[in-house]
Amino acid sequence: MLGLAGLLALATGTTTAGGPLRVGVEGAYPPFSWKEADGTLKGFDIDMAMEVCKRLNRECVLVEQEWDGMIPALLAKKFDTIIASMSITEERKKKIDFTIKYYNTPAKLVAKKNAGFDGTASGLKGKRLGVQRATTHQCSAEKLYPGAELVLYGTQEEVWQDLSAGRLDAQLSDSLQAYEGFLALDAGKDFDFLGDAIDDIECQGVGAGFAVRKEDSTLRDALSQTILDIRADGSYKAMNDQYFAVDIYGN
Repeated sequence: MLGLAGLLALATGTTTAGGPLRVGVEGAYPPFSWKEADGTLKGFDIDMAMEVCKRLNRECVLVEQEWDGMIPALLAKKFDTIIASMSITEERKKKIDFTIKYYNTPAKLVAKKNAGFDGTASGLKGKRLGVQRATTHQCSAEKLYPGAELVLYGTQEEVWQDLSAGRLDAQLSDSLQAYEGFLALDAGKDFDFLGDAIDDIECQGVGAGFAVRKEDSTLRDALSQTILDIRADGSYKAMNDQYFAVDIYGN
């Protein structure tokens, strides 16, 4: 008869040893995920993925996927998990499952300095508001700013390009990505946050988690435990501090 250790090994063997762990990543969302000129993937999400694979004794296979195809690709078994700053929302949980959060930062609007309008629904009425397609930010924009002219993009980088070029009046995205990926750069020197952080848990969720298929509960639990372990031994802080001046884990 197998002892407890043997039973645990059988229960977790598929997640902690054996074949590669295929991880869906975007590669177009700095500083969380981006691609260098030589094709190398970099960023906080990438570092998290590699650390998770190491702790599960699995080879890490990073699979690039455009954002709006992430969930369909997971369901089609193109990869085993998504580590791509995907917010944990009730709407998404109808189709897929999530680990515990691995960070939580608020969404904010960005516009030109002294834009001449505020970040309210009335202030954005008739304004061109850019967001990345199929994100929590699209959900919030449609809900909170119904009078704005919503312009959807495939990547966040495209949003920044059009905002810089004057083709947008404002944009809505994760505040940390907005600061590190745009406002802190030369391209963003004439822009600033507009208004307060977005208070919309229905759309924004409760933080970003690793996504898995609903039937993969053993993998989900193993990944959640790994996040806890990374937090507990200081590895999370070391990765966090490589990219950010603040603790992005949140409350």
